[in-house]
Amino acid sequence: MEVVKLVKGLTIVKKRNGRFGVKNAKGKWVNAEEKVKVLLGEGLIAAPVAKKAPAKEEVAEEAPAADAPAE
Repeated sequence: MEVVKLVKGLTIVKKRNGRFGVKNAKGKWVNAEEKVKVLLGEGLIAAPVAKKAPAKEEVAEEAPAADAPAE
């Protein structure tokens, strides 16, 4: 692991697999949302973009009318 930055009592390291890790002043790993906030604030990762649900296309075919006589 190589030290990338020292910020506000936190140490940001880059692991061999390319991912980042954050340790606090006591040497404990910082996880979850706190880690993401630190890495976003330092510009080391990009903010995840939520994918939009695809718009439902209207069906061109219409259902047969209920009052049409049955054959």
